[in-house]
Amino acid sequence: MSHQPDDTAGNSAAAEDPDWPRAATWLADPPPPRSDLALLAVLGVPAAQASISPSRADQTPPAVRAALRRFSTLVARPAAEGPALDLRDLPAVDLGDLDVADLDNEDAQQVVELAVAELEARSALPGRPDLLVLLGGDNALTRPALRGLEPSLDRAGLLTLDAHHDVRGFHAGPSNGTPVRGLIEDGLDARNVVQVGIGTFTNAPAHRAWCEERGVTVVTADEARAEGVGACVTRHLAALAERCDVLYVDLDVDVLDVAFAPGCPGARPGGLMPSELFAAAFAAGREPKVAAADIVEVDAAADADGRTVAAAALCLLHLAGGLLARAA
Repeated sequence: MSHQPDDTAGNSAAAEDPDWPRAATWLADPPPPRSDLALLAVLGVPAAQASISPSRADQTPPAVRAALRRFSTLVARPAAEGPALDLRDLPAVDLGDLDVADLDNEDAQQVVELAVAELEARSALPGRPDLLVLLGGDNALTRPALRGLEPSLDRAGLLTLDAHHDVRGFHAGPSNGTPVRGLIEDGLDARNVVQVGIGTFTNAPAHRAWCEERGVTVVTADEARAEGVGACVTRHLAALAERCDVLYVDLDVDVLDVAFAPGCPGARPGGLMPSELFAAAFAAGREPKVAAADIVEVDAAADADGRTVAAAALCLLHLAGGLLARAA
């Protein structure tokens, strides 16, 4: 028998269990006045114009918000890491979705960059969020989001959880296969880029060579798994934090094994387990210099049973849990 409340459409509000707080309610409720606790901001980017494979990733941000109704606010941690946490203690604000679904690709990316820069300027909130989470949408948003976060890029660091290098050429314009190359060509130091979860038989030899020649740190899925994905991400973020002022984490859900992510066009057999990706998300939220993260590459329209959208929702919750642990 299930211990979570039934959330079928026919239930009335009166049937809600007051002892089972829903994560959807936590995110939707207005945050309390700013205190010394961290603040999480969530911004939807419903864009799929840049997808190499046909995708309706533009449908994913509202699907993720709906999936949050299935989860509670309890952050269960190993006893050695401290007591369980409750996301209701973390002020959070949902900024809604950017109006980008009907724009052309380059215009959509410009809107993303300007929106993130505005948040950095503290003009849209009563204070800059400690962690901004962008709900994609496709992976093309990573480039403009990091540029909006840190325009000069010279003191920025990027860690990706991704099966792919994302350093394709621009023969077809900026796409979801080009954000890492684009950022490096924009001025991001390749030595401040770490890619965790890179797959076997999922990248071109020329793309691996491009990364190696420039000093990108590449960690395969097997290498990360051998160390422990959470530990691996924690270690690399700590190293980046020593030489960078601001860090950005890209959670491309196609880093998962396709068995757990049928809604990701780029997922293949041999990827990470969901628990490994969630450990990485928690580690990202916990690192003080991580100012923004994205959750991308989920096509909600192709996710027949909702498992991929649920994984994306849990990435958001683990980022939030890490942020709360950061502040605790």
